[in-house]
Amino acid sequence: MLLRRRATQAFCAVLRDCQHTYSRVSPSQRRHASTESTNTTSDALAELEPSSSLTTGRPSPEIIESFDPAERARQRTKQLPSSRYQFRPPKYYRGPLHPHQPPPPSDPSSREFVPGPFSLPRLEQTYQSTIAPDFMTLAYAHYPPGERPGPAGPRLRSWDDSSPYHKNRPLRGPRGGDHLRLLKKPITFRHIPRAERVTVHTMVKKALTDSAHLHAAGMVLQAITNVRAIACKSKGADASFGLRAHRYVAVKVDLRGEDMYHFLSRCVDLVLPRVKDWQGIKGSAGDSSGNISFGLPPDAVKLFPEIEVNYDMYPPDMIPGVHITIHTSATQDKEARLLLGALGFPFFGKLVD
Repeated sequence: MLLRRRATQAFCAVLRDCQHTYSRVSPSQRRHASTESTNTTSDALAELEPSSSLTTGRPSPEIIESFDPAERARQRTKQLPSSRYQFRPPKYYRGPLHPHQPPPPSDPSSREFVPGPFSLPRLEQTYQSTIAPDFMTLAYAHYPPGERPGPAGPRLRSWDDSSPYHKNRPLRGPRGGDHLRLLKKPITFRHIPRAERVTVHTMVKKALTDSAHLHAAGMVLQAITNVRAIACKSKGADASFGLRAHRYVAVKVDLRGEDMYHFLSRCVDLVLPRVKDWQGIKGSAGDSSGNISFGLPPDAVKLFPEIEVNYDMYPPDMIPGVHITIHTSATQDKEARLLLGALGFPFFGKLVD
């Protein structure tokens, strides 16, 4: 209040000085945009306000003592109209056709809004600062000015017309199988292969007779991934494996974002170097679409720090092995192996694209 009073006094003093200075100016030197230069009858001070809101005095003590907003709210009999600027999302989602739609989870007013992340994982920082620029350098293809890459060949094969039955037949698939691979995208600053998600899956055969093994496997996956595991049913029966249809026999976890990078970092730095006689990921461990899979035995799962720090909580015979699938944005296994090799995963054996 004291600072506001001093600011008001200073403004009033400056305003008085300006009025005195302007009044000493001769009428012949005054000119307005709406008048001519020879018009000397208009008074420039006529449009000035005599008072300002900053010079308003302090309210009386009676007004200050009578101001009680809480009491006014208690005495109010009618509810105030809702404000259009204070939006509260609905508690339940009632479908895409309902007029009251919730905001996206990225909106701070959403019920599902989670602030952050405030810092990136170390492996993601390494990817953005080192791996991504190196990837562009390795995949650089130079074309002289005015030249463009030639057109790609046909993906489907035509018939040789050696038989009259070849007429009007659909085109044949590529040699080696009818499976069409994904189209290769040129690596540019807009498209650099990166890890999109990681799937950790385990099948517990003993869960058919004792569900405790399935619960233990779910606890292990939740501990090493920081994500709640989802139980999966068998689609059909298989006598060789002793499976029966529609029985819970497996659990899986999908990792994205920060949890994915933390899990990959723990695998590369803490778990895989301690696995005895582990050569790396097989060179043929790919689906020809940029996804790499490998497995870890139960002894390797026990090396995760979340299991080691509380090893007595998990029965040793109930800790399962896991299958890990790393889904990347690459369209070829060659690019996916190059990415995982830069992240720290070794490969051995014949490389199959």
